[in-house]
Amino acid sequence: MTAAAPPPVGSGAPKAVGVIGGGRMGAGIAQVFAAAGASVTVVEADPAAGASTRERLGAALRRAAERGKLAEDPAVVLDRITVTDDIAALPAAAELVVEAVPEDARMKIGVLAAAEKAVAEHTVLASNTSSLSIAGIAEGLHRPERFVGMHFFNPVPASDLVEIVVGPQTADTVRDAAQFWAAGLGKTPIVVRDSPGFATSRLGVLLGLEAIRMLEEGVADAASIDRAMELGYRHPMGPLRSTDLVGLDVRLAIAEHLHRELGERFAPPRLLRDKVARGELGRKTGQGFHTWEETR
Repeated sequence: MTAAAPPPVGSGAPKAVGVIGGGRMGAGIAQVFAAAGASVTVVEADPAAGASTRERLGAALRRAAERGKLAEDPAVVLDRITVTDDIAALPAAAELVVEAVPEDARMKIGVLAAAEKAVAEHTVLASNTSSLSIAGIAEGLHRPERFVGMHFFNPVPASDLVEIVVGPQTADTVRDAAQFWAAGLGKTPIVVRDSPGFATSRLGVLLGLEAIRMLEEGVADAASIDRAMELGYRHPMGPLRSTDLVGLDVRLAIAEHLHRELGERFAPPRLLRDKVARGELGRKTGQGFHTWEETR
């Protein structure tokens, strides 16, 4: 199959974007906006982690160029990205700020409230949360009508989907802007109402948890369970490999939240809890339900 061409530079991306959090998701979000022509400021609280973020972005951009997925020289795109450890350094003129910190509601509320003080009144604030309430996070903001969920998927540069989550106070113009920007990245936006797990996490986590229970019960090994869904149902990736990619700790946190909100069908299996306790978090640690040769 011929690789899809990258979207044209400047084809609908904001001119200036802030990204809070320089981990795998934050770096991926920064990469796609910079590749689309935006000037991107990444906020990473740990200066050492910030240096690592820039190195990983440079390597990722070079790989994208080698695969024909980048319209410009990687160094040109990387020059559009600034990494800082200070939220107050976000550009006041940013059209969009996306937070991509861990799935902790208090942390998200804190960084978004700080970002709101640093940027202009017209700036759209967005959360990359995969399951937390948009309405709940918006309670910490003075301008909740300027807040929306923009749930990107891992790995961000390769994923086609962005889930736009509309809170009860999200303005229609903000929803429309988020859709426009996602399309400008060459991705397909879907719009969902704010509810536990939205559309994607609610379905994806349920399938992943059942796959873990099957492994726990000895129904089949991890490779066979994944292969069953890949070949039998044409899933591009099996549920256990997908859990490894997302991170077992992340999936556990989402499952615990959905368990509280939606009931016993989302109760995390003991095997998942045990693996997280042992530090077997998936691709990022080299071991999850599968063994990974490359870690971040």
